[in-house]
Amino acid sequence: MSTRKNPPLTPGTPSPISGEMRPVYPNGKVGPEVTVVRGKPLPPTRTPGTVYVPSRPAHNKSGHPGKK
Repeated sequence: MSTRKNPPLTPGTPSPISGEMRPVYPNGKVGPEVTVVRGKPLPPTRTPGTVYVPSRPAHNKSGHPGKK
């Protein structure tokens, strides 16, 4: 997981960055990485209360939220 302080994101919200995200389940377990594209909605999960946290940003400017 990322060492930066990033707010968790809920499924269906637009991704602020491109890169890898990891789902964190309500019981604290972490799921497999999911590749996301900036501006596209995060994929749904089977478990209610699951949130996504950024794992690895993309290595291009879309992986950094302040750049366009």
